[in-house]
Amino acid sequence: MASISNVEDPELKLKVTELGLIYSISIESAHVEVDMTLTSPGCPVAPELMAAVHRAALATEGIDSAHVNLTFSPPWDPRVHASEDAKFEMGIFD
Repeated sequence: MASISNVEDPELKLKVTELGLIYSISIESAHVEVDMTLTSPGCPVAPELMAAVHRAALATEGIDSAHVNLTFSPPWDPRVHASEDAKFEMGIFD
């Protein structure tokens, strides 16, 4: 879903898809369900980030409703979930 791939984490200044924060997207008719996580359970921008993902999902042509589910299973690990470009930007070189 291209619209969600444009959402940026306001703290890290990287796209949520590049960070691997979007675990799944499922579309049924005109409804989308997004499973996502945060960089930490205490993320101070959680409401803002989830709202941005929700708005982006609704901005997609043909989508009339959206629900963003927050999960911490599995816990986010940038070494596992982030793209190579995002790892480089965060200084992860292993």
